[in-house]
Amino acid sequence: MTTPDDAKPVNVATAAKAALKRDPWDLPDVSGLVVGVLGGTGDQGRGLAYRFAKAGQKVIIGSRAAERARTAAGELGLGIEGADNAECARRSDVVIVAVPWEGHAKTLEALRQDLAGKLVIDCVNPLGFDKRGAYALKPEEGSAAEQAAALLPESRVAAAFHHLSAVLLQDPETAEIDTDVMVLGESRADTDIVQALAARIPGMRGVFAGRLRNAHQVESLVANLISVNRRYKAHAGLRVTDV
Repeated sequence: MTTPDDAKPVNVATAAKAALKRDPWDLPDVSGLVVGVLGGTGDQGRGLAYRFAKAGQKVIIGSRAAERARTAAGELGLGIEGADNAECARRSDVVIVAVPWEGHAKTLEALRQDLAGKLVIDCVNPLGFDKRGAYALKPEEGSAAEQAAALLPESRVAAAFHHLSAVLLQDPETAEIDTDVMVLGESRADTDIVQALAARIPGMRGVFAGRLRNAHQVESLVANLISVNRRYKAHAGLRVTDV
């Protein structure tokens, strides 16, 4: 008879190799997760809340002002609830950060305890604008996602949903969002959850794109997409080929 002390220790390298052999499209069931959207009264946040709720997720919109969040939730319908940011964070299993870059650090600092233990998905794009158009900013930490990870040491931070058109997300006449979502993070389990959430939205697919240290170029690409959209009067997204 063996005891726990007799059990063979887990070989980290072997476990890592086994994970790599897994089918990358074998994703978890995320239908029961509550999705919170901080900044859910803005265009991107409203669009994501609408699409996830339409796909059957329970969604809570967060805002600095609870009444504003409740108003936005009522306008969207689909069982979406509104709350202040702290309540939204506490009641959600997964929290999407869709706040303006200017308020990114301050918002997350205030919610550190409420977001402890949560999977936090940062979709913020640090951008500047001048007469020549949009351009990427480089946060001191490297990216918005890395700033979030630094400010939320007790949370699991991933990055995704950067390249989505807020116009298409909010348009009820658009049945499918034809795009891939670049997903970055430190944990395979967490990025799998984010990919699975992306797949809940018709037409959308989540594609693993590396660790958080690679988030800057993903966030920055939005400046290029803005230029594409202005020139061609489009709502461009991304597709990754041969995957």
